[in-house]
Amino acid sequence: MKRSTFIQSPNTRTLNRFAISCAALLFMNQMAPVSAFAGANEGVPGVAGEPYLNMPAIAPLGVRIGKHLEVPESSKGPAIDPAKGYRIQDLGQGLYMVTDNGYQSMFMVYDKGVVVVDAPTSYAQYIPKAIAEVTDKSITHVIYSHSHIDHIGGTKGLGGHPIIIAQEETKRLLLRAKDSNRPIPTITFKDKYTLKVGGKILELSYHGVAHEPGNIFIYAPAQKTLMVVDVIFPGWMPWRRFALAQDVPGYFAQVKEINGMDWDTLVGGHVERTGTHADVALQLEFMNDLKDAARRALKSTKIGEELAPVDGGNPWAVYGNYIDRVVIQCVKELTPKWSTKLGGYDVYIWDQCYAMEQSLRIDEQ
Repeated sequence: MKRSTFIQSPNTRTLNRFAISCAALLFMNQMAPVSAFAGANEGVPGVAGEPYLNMPAIAPLGVRIGKHLEVPESSKGPAIDPAKGYRIQDLGQGLYMVTDNGYQSMFMVYDKGVVVVDAPTSYAQYIPKAIAEVTDKSITHVIYSHSHIDHIGGTKGLGGHPIIIAQEETKRLLLRAKDSNRPIPTITFKDKYTLKVGGKILELSYHGVAHEPGNIFIYAPAQKTLMVVDVIFPGWMPWRRFALAQDVPGYFAQVKEINGMDWDTLVGGHVERTGTHADVALQLEFMNDLKDAARRALKSTKIGEELAPVDGGNPWAVYGNYIDRVVIQCVKELTPKWSTKLGGYDVYIWDQCYAMEQSLRIDEQ
């Protein structure tokens, strides 16, 4: 696939600089003075210079391209009826998924009402219509997967006065947010909570910080359906920086845990379709390859190469230059295997390599 020449833009350099930790200062105190570097650019300060050597064929952050890589057929799901704006997937025994093929939520019908799990802002107005397709019962309960607006910001619009259930960290974050569109939970739990209504069961459990504090697993045992939001992206590259994971090692641990659990259908909160064990295994394989590639790049990349001599006294520039070249090596190593296996690979691979490099240096090394 033909690509344009990839010259780093000022925006790219700015984004890269934000990726630098304060640990750079401590590192620089132990470095020998920087005197001469290959590929130095002595142009206008702050303006993009020549690309790094051996730049990957995947456009870096901040560079606009004409066409992204094709989305693999395996990443796609059933189409949305544009006249409706959503679709329903029957998960069995009164449990349904609702999606606009960008976000996903669930609802469970029981003898006296309906339990809704998440109300994404993108289509919350359609949830009552979706429910009305299968029952005339009203919403009695809402379960929050976690606190983020994009997944529960449509809750108030559902109407009524449902019982709202969430993990206690989610309540803490919502009290801080003071957002009327995300009503405060009326029932909270620390580790586990089982909701039993009319013979229907949802098992809620908290497995620690990964995506954010309070993000829970929701399991429907009768349907063997597991819902974990913003962790698994069936058929797709995870959203940037491991879906903005607040704890990257925790994120890795949860993907591994989900891979080993007993379930038939996974609802991940995003993308066009539900997930399978094969999807989770594929994402875990990609993540492990990513970690290995980033670790190798950290060990083999030399400090100070391809840096302008005039920037030798700028620790942010020296260490940022090192981080950039670590990430370049990471992207180059992963692309031949993974660019055709995951939807959106080229969109977020740079983000993932930056996040992985930072986590390895800060969390593990």
